[in-house]
Amino acid sequence: MSTGGPDLFVVCKSCGSEVSPYITECPYCGQRLRKRAPKIERDISGDAKPPKAPRSAKVRKPPAPPSLPKPRKERRSGGLFHGDEFRRPTATIALVVLSAIGAIVLAIAGRTDTAVIGPVGDEYWRLASTVFLYGNGWYQFVALLAVGLYGWRLELRHGPVLVVSLFLACAIGGTAVAAQLEDVPIALGAIGGGLGLLAAWAVPVLRARKRTGDDDDDTDMLGTFVIGAVLALMPIATVDANPIAAAVGLVLGGLVGLMLDRVAPRDA
Repeated sequence: MSTGGPDLFVVCKSCGSEVSPYITECPYCGQRLRKRAPKIERDISGDAKPPKAPRSAKVRKPPAPPSLPKPRKERRSGGLFHGDEFRRPTATIALVVLSAIGAIVLAIAGRTDTAVIGPVGDEYWRLASTVFLYGNGWYQFVALLAVGLYGWRLELRHGPVLVVSLFLACAIGGTAVAAQLEDVPIALGAIGGGLGLLAAWAVPVLRARKRTGDDDDDTDMLGTFVIGAVLALMPIATVDANPIAAAVGLVLGGLVGLMLDRVAPRDA
């Protein structure tokens, strides 16, 4: 039986015996196998090479299973205009730090040169600087608690741009309205900014509860109500907190909360 090269044996067609491939006649029956014996291959040294073993049939590898497409990694919805639950709320931290530094500035520079004490005139920059100034420690604590807590929650869900824009609109806008309506306006601190951030966060929560009828959402609305009530009543405790600025900030924050509830409802 030939396999394409010198084999270990061949089969005699006459008697069926297995004989050496290097002979021309069968030693058992005398049948002529071939005219001449095959040439013996030799290596470089002149020695005869041993006959090659018959090649075994190649075993085909089983076909590889079809590769499944790799799952796409979910992109984290971070950025200036989108929230990210794993990101540090840098915008909220910056607002709180500026307010803490503002108390030191107020103690050094005085109220008349930095805050809204009386008519603003053409010094419109005081409308922005006064929202970071506090002359009363309790007022500062409650206002910064609202800014830090609800600014943080809003920033994680909607990004830093919304928090900064809403804070400035409610705080500075409320102070500007108070400066226009009052003959001798006195407005320090971010009572409008704190109430605006609180309202913008609370309105979507309340509307989601109304739609689903489920109050068990791990949201402490009682604590939110207490913080909002204390901050809203702060004008009774100190003249620095302006009630008009508080009302304007609360209304603006509530309107933004309604918009957020339509764009990104909490129960979606």
